[in-house]
Amino acid sequence: MSTVETTDIKEIVKQKYGEAAQRVASGGSSCCGAAPGKGCADPITRNLYDVSQIGQIPEEAVLASLGCGNPTALAQLQPGETVLDLGSGGGIDVLLSARRVGPSGKAYGLDMTDEMLGLANENKRKSGIENVEFLKGEIENIPLPGNSVDVIISNCVINLSADKDKVLREAFRVLKPGGRLAVSDVVTRGEILPEIRQSVLAWVGCIAGALEENDYRAKLAAAGFQQIEIEPTRVYRAEDALEFLSGQTIPVKLDPAQIDGKFFSGFIRAVKPQAKPTCCGPTCCN
Repeated sequence: MSTVETTDIKEIVKQKYGEAAQRVASGGSSCCGAAPGKGCADPITRNLYDVSQIGQIPEEAVLASLGCGNPTALAQLQPGETVLDLGSGGGIDVLLSARRVGPSGKAYGLDMTDEMLGLANENKRKSGIENVEFLKGEIENIPLPGNSVDVIISNCVINLSADKDKVLREAFRVLKPGGRLAVSDVVTRGEILPEIRQSVLAWVGCIAGALEENDYRAKLAAAGFQQIEIEPTRVYRAEDALEFLSGQTIPVKLDPAQIDGKFFSGFIRAVKPQAKPTCCGPTCCN
């Protein structure tokens, strides 16, 4: 993908997610595809958090959720850990993570959109949670030092990047040895119509940029990760796909058989290997 195409996609994503944040701030809600209005029926984003989680955080954080999963429920966070959420949006997963790691831990959120960062910081203020920090930046260039994070989470964001290899290399860099990647993402299975992948609106809606599951595994391994697992959490049927794509500009008539079960929300786990012992003589010492 050319630099021009990468820049175009990044700017469109930034614009659409900025608009989504503004809608929430003015009393509306958001969908993965950034469709306007309340009561989003998007099959990707709906019904991801249970009542107990929703009750822990401000309503605006819930309304601004643009995810495809619930990484905080699956990441097995421990008290005292440092967590980083890539593409943190309105802050829902950061705030939930901060509660789980407790006062001795820390939760960072990284987002490139000023409007989302403003909304996230307002949600932080309303929640009263202090072990949270929102950072401005891009997931391809994480503004944190190497070996500084225990767990990286993300919710339907990595698929929006036009340079996923760089995202995964950066995630590997900032994780501590033994650190965990635990992200929710949209993943494809088998061939997908090129017309869907090439639609920028579908890209912003989390579909076009999604990696095929074997390609995802290969990119994680190339970045250095081990213990790679991809667990489907919600497989989309033809009616779900047609519902989501009904508002998109796709230049062909879609055959339900060509999209049924071809993409799913998945939970992706991987581990950064422990550092090898340093050799200090004829035999290696610990």
